[in-house]
Amino acid sequence: MVYNEVERADRDELRSMQDERLRTTVEHAYENVPFYRDAFDEADLSPGDIGGVDDISLLPFTAKEDFRDHYPDGLVAVDRAELRRIHASSGTTGKPKVVGYTEGDLQLWGEVVARSLETAGVDADHTVQNAYGYGLFTGGLGIHMGCETLGANVIPIGGGQTGRQLELLSDLDSDVLTCTPSYALYLAETAEKGGIDPHEWNLSTVVIGAEPCTEPMRREIEEALDVTALDIYGLSEIVGPGVSMECEAKDGLHVWEDHFYPEVVDPVTGDPLPEGEEGELVFTTLTKEAVPVLRYRTGDLATLTREPCDCGRSMVRMSHVTGRSDDMLVVRGVNVYPSEIESVVLEFDAVAPYYRIDLRRDGQLDTIEITVERTESFDGDADELADRLRDRLQTVLSLSPDTLTVADPDGIERTETGKVKRVFDHR
Repeated sequence: MVYNEVERADRDELRSMQDERLRTTVEHAYENVPFYRDAFDEADLSPGDIGGVDDISLLPFTAKEDFRDHYPDGLVAVDRAELRRIHASSGTTGKPKVVGYTEGDLQLWGEVVARSLETAGVDADHTVQNAYGYGLFTGGLGIHMGCETLGANVIPIGGGQTGRQLELLSDLDSDVLTCTPSYALYLAETAEKGGIDPHEWNLSTVVIGAEPCTEPMRREIEEALDVTALDIYGLSEIVGPGVSMECEAKDGLHVWEDHFYPEVVDPVTGDPLPEGEEGELVFTTLTKEAVPVLRYRTGDLATLTREPCDCGRSMVRMSHVTGRSDDMLVVRGVNVYPSEIESVVLEFDAVAPYYRIDLRRDGQLDTIEITVERTESFDGDADELADRLRDRLQTVLSLSPDTLTVADPDGIERTETGKVKRVFDHR
């Protein structure tokens, strides 16, 4: 299955398609979701006021709190009899965000994930070892459907079972691994400890997602596993994985904007930002049936560009997510994102790709403690390494941690399932 025609569509043709689909989605949401109807009425807005994408800023925002406030199915726009599946995001901070899918939505999802995998160089002859979690989390089943739509062979192992993962990577000659970046590193580390050389595997590509991944982290994965690592992006509220995908040019992720219209807005004011300026990603679904979503504020920080890509695709590209608007750390007047700390830490060859940030409060004063892990091969002075790290953080980020500890190898807890946790706020 090849998607080249729509991926390389003329921008004017694409805009015409987006305009038509946006009008249909707005009408569908207004007529079938009381939340949107009330928001429109409050703003003295009607579906007829939205002629196309040029009017999208008139539409109300949707936030994650709206999903939780209307739990479980207040944002669903179809009768329950039309639903074919329900997924939900993590409910660690309250009620989960529940999303439903019609038969048409599932077909759409399979197609955009298949398109994404094909963008990463995957084809029907490949065997894909899917190490994303199956269940309510959209990662595992979303990738699975994409593999089947593409016609590729899929191994549905799911998250964890690291020993079995290593065994199957070797015995079944898996061409592609799909997992979080932190788990890719954990697999490589476990293989090394077990005397297994990943360079002897058939593996050529790792499709990483569900967590931010800096360029230094990507290089660690590629060197450790002897692969090309490419980023896939998605979120349950929009569809799941498959909203955008990085091509082999590694110059941003192509957003499948025939189905998901992207914007970048100021995280504070909500005002649209010009192309190339970093802000909060906002998505509007253009073809979803069960849960149409207007201007969803993802909280993810990125930029957009419509400059031509070397791969020939015309779809807008988003940068890698650099962090989340609600993850910014403010420590004694210094604003910093965990991904920025990661980029500095991984400049040092002596430091393994694992770190931990602890935030505490001493009286009225916020404190930050950073723990990194030295590599097995490092035989130098840990205190001297800590001083160099501290100096570099101060130079690049104007951040001076109250404590910077260099732990021994394996000194920082690993995770085999789910998203890795880097920041622990004790305040």
